[in-house]
Amino acid sequence: MKHALPHAGPIAAAFAAMSLLAGAASADVTVISFGGTNQKAQVKAFYEPFAKAGGKVVPGEYNGEQAKIKAMVEAKNVSWDVVEVESPELARGCEEGIYEKLDMSRIGPKGDFVPAAVSECGIGIFVWSTVLAYNSDALKTAPTSWADFWDVKKFPGKRGMRKGAKFTLEFALIADGVKPEDIYKTLATKAGVERAFKKLDQIKPHIQWWEAGAQPPQLLAAGDVVMTTAYNGRISTAQKEGKTNLKMVWTNNIYDFDSWAIPVGTPKRDEAYRFIALASKPENQAVFAGEIPYGPTNVKGTPLVAKAIVPELPTAPQNMKGAFASDVQFWVEHGEDLEQRFNAWAAK
Repeated sequence: MKHALPHAGPIAAAFAAMSLLAGAASADVTVISFGGTNQKAQVKAFYEPFAKAGGKVVPGEYNGEQAKIKAMVEAKNVSWDVVEVESPELARGCEEGIYEKLDMSRIGPKGDFVPAAVSECGIGIFVWSTVLAYNSDALKTAPTSWADFWDVKKFPGKRGMRKGAKFTLEFALIADGVKPEDIYKTLATKAGVERAFKKLDQIKPHIQWWEAGAQPPQLLAAGDVVMTTAYNGRISTAQKEGKTNLKMVWTNNIYDFDSWAIPVGTPKRDEAYRFIALASKPENQAVFAGEIPYGPTNVKGTPLVAKAIVPELPTAPQNMKGAFASDVQFWVEHGEDLEQRFNAWAAK
């Protein structure tokens, strides 16, 4: 999803080889994440300190396919010990009994974490945001809002949007004047859904859909779109790589968490807890944020991040102003219907 890159294989191979050389003992813990830039940051921030503490990480990657985990749990043949999970899947998997109910006393004091990062079956790894990104070379004036994203007269050119209902519908309602605090109340009504799709109709001919997190910066850099929805970490990475003409607008960004979860039935439960506790320490989360600017969930982590990076984090006070959290429960309840409706609309 937002982090996956196709070239994480060598990392996995190197770590697998290291653990084999070490004689894969019971202290091995298999950690599954979304690969790419995100996994590279995890290697430095979590896997290496865990190895120094006497454990071994066998890394793997997936693209969020919860069915794989469900199949393992049901077959009582669980080979994944710790999994990085997005919020709606975490809530759904928790309800379905796929993930362990976490014992926070084995991880850290609950009060040390951003409140929404602690849930029954998961603990947040980092906070990520979906923002408005644009190519400053392609626009005479800088956009400042989702209303500007919809204004094709003032800001001519193609727009990039993720091909899915989630966040796309929220941004449509924001552009139509709905306040962030009323978004999910509105979207829970038939009239609200109609209003969002009607707003999307206005820019449909100008939309270039994207499906993987790596695409928005590529589309912007290639001049295929002038602005796009994007994951903040992806744009920051592109800027680091020299694409300084790519800019972000944080106004009314939507933030969410990726969390660690333990599949029910892993024989390495104790090792899984040890890994999660270490990865949840503020100093290790600060290293992660220094590699890719996603915000620490441990509130003691942000003050440890290099001052130059803090303004790029979703958790920076100025970026949180006007931001709103993705309503996980809303997407668990309405996601399937809205995605079906969206797919039918997009195919027209």
